[in-house]
Amino acid sequence: MGTPFVIGITGGSGSGKTYFQKQLAKALGEENICLVSHDNYYRTIDKQPKDQNGIENFDTPESIDLDTFAKDVALLKSGHTIEREEYTFNKPGVVPKMLTFEPKPIIMLEGIFVLHNRKVADQIDLKVFIDAKTHLQIKRRIIRDSLERGYDLNDVLYRYENHIMPCYEKYIEVHKNTVDLVVCNNQSFDMALEVLVTYLKSKV
Repeated sequence: MGTPFVIGITGGSGSGKTYFQKQLAKALGEENICLVSHDNYYRTIDKQPKDQNGIENFDTPESIDLDTFAKDVALLKSGHTIEREEYTFNKPGVVPKMLTFEPKPIIMLEGIFVLHNRKVADQIDLKVFIDAKTHLQIKRRIIRDSLERGYDLNDVLYRYENHIMPCYEKYIEVHKNTVDLVVCNNQSFDMALEVLVTYLKSKV
């Protein structure tokens, strides 16, 4: 296997990044793609930055160990297998699994800050931004956090107003004008997915 082709997928919280990358991986085949999310590089809760009200802000670049993320990407590109403990979103009683990432022809990086850190961004061959209307992102975030992760609704809304949107506007939205592909995910991204799959199959 030659040097892997690296694709980076970013976008706002609730834009559909994770679902898009799962559909992309399904279309390309697990044997051809290694999925790495920087969600598993969150710092422990005691090391998270806090806002003016003393509430942990998980939506700043400092909340994630992006330097280690960049080093692991470089290791994967050079043919090394890496292991990383699963991040469980601070759920009490959940025992994290040990995740194994093996080099594949395509390495897919996903997360809100994959383009923010130059050490990561400079290793990416194709940059993709998943975009969606704000009200849809809020709706998706509420469904995910309050229903799937058991977070209090008031907490979800507080974080969206005070953490998520300010950080999106400061650190993430700026990359929409510099990526190789912007995918609109208001209703469906099927056409964009088909185009991208066709292109990436040439890299396998």
